[in-house]
Amino acid sequence: MLVILMEDQILAPGKVCQSCLLADRSGQPRWSQGQLRCGQQVRKLSEQQPEQYECMMGFRIANIE
Repeated sequence: MLVILMEDQILAPGKVCQSCLLADRSGQPRWSQGQLRCGQQVRKLSEQQPEQYECMMGFRIANIE
């Protein structure tokens, strides 16, 4: 499950991505084959952290399983 990480909040991508020009037709991030296509992966600080990405709009997206 993808979530948007803010300083003090966790948001559903649909609340943020639906106004993004890089989102797919349903207003979700372009997630394909286990990677975010509209952003770049951020290096993990520890193995316990979920995979994180920074989208082109500057938001941090985490893949929480």
